[in-house]
Amino acid sequence: MERLICLAIGYVCGLLQTGYIVGAMSHVDIRKKGSGNAGTTNALRVLGWKAGILTFAGDVIKCVVAFLIVFFLFRGSACRPLLTLYAGAGVTLGHNFPFYLNFKGGKGIAVMAGLVAVNSFWHLPASLLLIPITLTCFLVPVIVTRYISVGSLAAYTAFLIEMIVLGQMGWFDMDAAHCYELYAVLGLLTLLAWYRHKANLKRLAAGTENKFGSKKKE
Repeated sequence: MERLICLAIGYVCGLLQTGYIVGAMSHVDIRKKGSGNAGTTNALRVLGWKAGILTFAGDVIKCVVAFLIVFFLFRGSACRPLLTLYAGAGVTLGHNFPFYLNFKGGKGIAVMAGLVAVNSFWHLPASLLLIPITLTCFLVPVIVTRYISVGSLAAYTAFLIEMIVLGQMGWFDMDAAHCYELYAVLGLLTLLAWYRHKANLKRLAAGTENKFGSKKKE
């Protein structure tokens, strides 16, 4: 029951579609422009830097809010890191599949950035390394290839590996069963991120994926 409550809390927070709202402020349905995605990259491409930053910030913040609600609601739980991750999973589902927008949302990468931020506080100060390591795993592929999709998937996969390493080091103060469940949930979120990028992967294979800073290919 606790897990379902956390998922529900996260899903409600995830329903705040920042990209769609930012686009609506400019009288643009972001889902009908560019790649048709309501996330940060499409907002950046279609509406510019300001819209991209606002979209990213809003998507990170809604993940942080869900985390804080569950963190304090279940402050006596021995598996609080796992429950907060369920909240993050709910945010991802709400962000990716908002029911009031015909389940057409983003891809969950900015939400993942929020997950990185909130999970970097479980074992201070060393756990703060999660942020620069994951950011590096995003930036290096983007700089080398100029494909944001490549950097996004690399960062998500790196985050999964980092969390497994930290969990095995005992940083979450949970028993093995709960740690393995945490890995499984985050593994499913990583698979979902790859699935949501299936169109990008096809374009990468065909050599038609849009590079960062270039004009959108028809």
